Amino acid sequence: MIELYTDSSPNGYKITILLEELALPYLLHHVNIDKGEHQQAEFLQLNPHGRIPVIFDSETGITLFESAAILLYLAEKTGKLLPIKLSERWEAIKWLQFHSASVGPIIGQWVNFAIFDGSPKQDVIERYLNLTYKAFSVLDNQLQKNDYIAGNEYSIADIANFGWLHIARVIQLDFSQYKYLSAWYARLAARPAIIKGITLPVPATGA
Repeated sequence: MIELYTDSSPNGYKITILLEELALPYLLHHVNIDKGEHQQAEFLQLNPHGRIPVIFDSETGITLFESAAILLYLAEKTGKLLPIKLSERWEAIKWLQFHSASVGPIIGQWVNFAIFDGSPKQDVIERYLNLTYKAFSVLDNQLQKNDYIAGNEYSIADIANFGWLHIARVIQLDFSQYKYLSAWYARLAARPAIIKGITLPVPATGA
């Protein structure tokens, strides 16, 4: 049994989506960040950095944090959503890492400075907005040539990037000018596992 510790966030949604896609049984523990539950001693024993998501696999005794590591682990465990062929496998891992370095952190910084910062700095906001749109452009160009981000096969690279694109949509960060990225988003948003995954533990509000 997989135990998942998470809250409603782009990083958390990646894992609920994947677990739903894989149809793996799991027990969901809601770690309410607004109430500071991610900083309580019990949770810090699972992740000393105090961030969600975290999984514990009772079959193997493995505890993991960092969403990309969890995605890789669950894909490896099931043999699904990560290609077997070496070149295709590393293409998926490459775009998973692109999300980890150039999509999630950049959008996250824009959200911080544009929405949550009490004393907004316009030059910083513009910097992260431009970097966000640069990442969107890279994904758009990739999707012009492929059905999915890492090629013609749906993979954890798509799930990882979708988590943050979903939040971009929630906070009304417009990416409609990116034709192929928008079409990809619409196709993925219609998948039953994604429809359910983005509501767990609760839907994001962007507040």
